[in-house]
Amino acid sequence: MAERAAALGRAALRGAAAGLLGTAAMTAGELLEQRVTGRPDSHVPARTLRLLLRRPTGQAAQYPGWNHAMHWLTGAALGAVRGIWSVTGIRGPSATAAHTVLRLAFDQTLENATGAGAAPSLWPSGEKTVDCLHKSVYSVVTGAASDALNPPALVSRAGVRSH
Repeated sequence: MAERAAALGRAALRGAAAGLLGTAAMTAGELLEQRVTGRPDSHVPARTLRLLLRRPTGQAAQYPGWNHAMHWLTGAALGAVRGIWSVTGIRGPSATAAHTVLRLAFDQTLENATGAGAAPSLWPSGEKTVDCLHKSVYSVVTGAASDALNPPALVSRAGVRSH
């Protein structure tokens, strides 16, 4: 069991690295999209992280480092999850689709639980589309890197049926 735990830990670390690569791709895409569309920066990630850490949130625009910290920490943490998925056989396009949903749900859970952001049902449809697109880029890059770095060495045959 210790050997399996160590392999999962290594996969999580490689997944975190893949998540950082995915975050870099997502960030580059966001910067390009903002230059084209003129969409302003969001300060919701900074407010979310500051609320989680019980720090003042007024003038969140003054905290660009907090925005980056939230993006990169979230990318690494959810990349670690993807690394565990990859090594245990949860891989490929279906895992990438699920990971996109996980990324979107994670952000929204924290943002809405802290009161830092509004529920997506209140957003203009264009903003939802842009958010889904960027999170998809993150998940595609993270998934490809994670699957390449983590061969499916821990695929279990136990419980091959769902019941």
